[in-house]
Amino acid sequence: MILLSLGTQDFPFERLLKEVDRLIEKGVIREEVFAQLGYNDYKPMHFEGKAFTDFEEFDALLDRCSFLITHGGTGTIVGALKKGKKIIAVPRLEKYQEHVDDHQKEIIGFFAESGLIIGLDEVEQLEDALGQINRFETRPFISGNDRIISLIEEAAAGKID
Repeated sequence: MILLSLGTQDFPFERLLKEVDRLIEKGVIREEVFAQLGYNDYKPMHFEGKAFTDFEEFDALLDRCSFLITHGGTGTIVGALKKGKKIIAVPRLEKYQEHVDDHQKEIIGFFAESGLIIGLDEVEQLEDALGQINRFETRPFISGNDRIISLIEEAAAGKID
């Protein structure tokens, strides 16, 4: 099963839903797709989904999926990386009124340049990315949280000026 996640912020991302529908209809995607749809009016024709899932349900879907297709939300990307999932990420873009700016391009660019995900600029690149996903080998994800906590503790103990 492919998991498609559009996040929980009140922004549409119908372009990605329509592209996944198109690729299923074309036969490029043959695997079952389940989508966490978010705030979208578009109703998928060729796959199932629901607007929102709770944490436990989403976590179970993430465990089951072969890979994740997602928007550029840091929480979704990091959560999937921690589970060792392959990810294709597509940014919501300001020019389509999908977000207030293009920060998701920067987030996706960082993770892609780090070799952790397949990052796209536009939904039209999804078909090519799907052709790469089986060969894609992600690097292990190492969170910076421990280093940040260590720096805070050192500063609190007066070891850092």
